[in-house]
Amino acid sequence: MAGHSDNELPLPSFDKPCKVLIVIAPYYGAISKAQLASARAVIERAGATHETVEMPGSLEIPTAIGIAHRQSDYDGYVALGCVIRGRTSHYDVVVNESARAIATLGLGGACIGNGIITVENMEQAEERADAERLDTAGGAAQAALHLIALQRSMKKADTGVGFKPGSFQYDAAGKSGPTVA
Repeated sequence: MAGHSDNELPLPSFDKPCKVLIVIAPYYGAISKAQLASARAVIERAGATHETVEMPGSLEIPTAIGIAHRQSDYDGYVALGCVIRGRTSHYDVVVNESARAIATLGLGGACIGNGIITVENMEQAEERADAERLDTAGGAAQAALHLIALQRSMKKADTGVGFKPGSFQYDAAGKSGPTVA
C-alpha cells in the first residue's frame, strides 16, 4: 500500500476519464467518515470521479467489488473498512479472508487499493483513519489510481476475435469456397 516510503509516487494523470468505486463497510461511523474524506480527496486530486457503496461488513467488500467489476464500467476500486480485534477468532477470519479475496480479485485484473485497516483498539483505528496519513484510505485510493494507470499503459492492441481482417480462401471438403473480405 502507498504511504510507507519516503519517496511517494506522484499521482498519475489520465487522458481519458477515470471512474473509481469506493466500497466501504461503515461499521465505525467516525472512522468511516475520515476514511471516505481521505480517499475522495486523493481521487478528486487526480481528476477522477467516484461513487460510493456501503456494505454491512468487511467480508462483503470483495463480493461487492467482484459484482461491480463484472457488471459495471469502473476503472478501479477502493476497499475501505475497519476491523478491530475482539476476544474471539472472528477478527482473524475477517482480516485474512477479506485480504485474500481482494488479492484474488486483483490478480484477476481488478485495480483495487485495499484500505481496510486492521487494528487492536479504537485508539489505533483513529490514528490510522487520520486523513493526513497516506498509508490508509488515501494510500488505498492512490494505489488504485496507480494500478489503473499501469493497466491502461499495458493495454494490448485490439486484434479482434477470430480471423484477421483481409481476404482469405478456405477449402471445405476439397471444394474451394468463397473469398471472404
